[in-house]
Amino acid sequence: MLRNRLISMFILIPITISIIFLLPIIQFSIIVSIICLISAWEWGKIMQFPIYIHRTWVCIIFGLLCAITMIMTFQNYLCVSNWCIFWYIFSSIIIMWWILAFILILSYPNSANFWKKSNILQFFFGILTILPFFWGTLTLHQFYHINNNIIGKWYLLYIIMLVWINDSSAYVIGKTLGKHKLLKTVSPKKTWEGFIGGMLISIGVAWLFIEYIPINIINPSIIFIYSIIAIIASIIGDLTESMFKRESGIKDSGNIIPGHGGILDRIDSLVAAVPIFTCLILLSQY
Repeated sequence: MLRNRLISMFILIPITISIIFLLPIIQFSIIVSIICLISAWEWGKIMQFPIYIHRTWVCIIFGLLCAITMIMTFQNYLCVSNWCIFWYIFSSIIIMWWILAFILILSYPNSANFWKKSNILQFFFGILTILPFFWGTLTLHQFYHINNNIIGKWYLLYIIMLVWINDSSAYVIGKTLGKHKLLKTVSPKKTWEGFIGGMLISIGVAWLFIEYIPINIINPSIIFIYSIIAIIASIIGDLTESMFKRESGIKDSGNIIPGHGGILDRIDSLVAAVPIFTCLILLSQY
């Protein structure tokens, strides 16, 4: 299992770097859209839709929402005051959703009584989970693009690598040293040792980034604080997907990536970290 995870990681890292830095914005947006549509299909599995036509409709709705989000995101580069107000509201919704998700995690399994019998509510949770990731990825990729088209790409690669480092280090440390369960009812395999070890290693990586790869658009100390918040958000994202999967009685959302499972299993931490990090970056600019 660990070997497969490592092999997949070594394959995914150069592919991710190439997609972020080499593809024009349209092709990049298409790739991210495909990732989100596959995630939406897998969310349909978590929602326990037994008929493929139901999952197809989930993907169609998500596809339309992604197209609308893409148009709005590109319009936002003009930073007209009305759009700025809109994204303030959107950012607030994202933050409130992950606060709610954290509350659902802490109160699970009792919280499942609130949502497990409602497909509409679970679908709405899927929108709040996947769509902001799509928006955050596109927005961060194009951040400060008019003045310097590389800065946003560096930020996007940085937060992705930071989250993956946190995930991998927490997994390895938890496997080797873990004894005390983090949240047994949600994810029995996660431990406090893995949580603390992953946090310390990723915080060290964040410090190295701001120390040796300075991007002076935002104060490095602010970026460091944002990074810690994003790491915490990534853990909430991971636990949120674990909670939904556990309630559905499935281990993985798919089997596309060896050692990881489905696309949603691979980006479960990023769906929270990327939009939260993007929100913080944008809010610091206005």
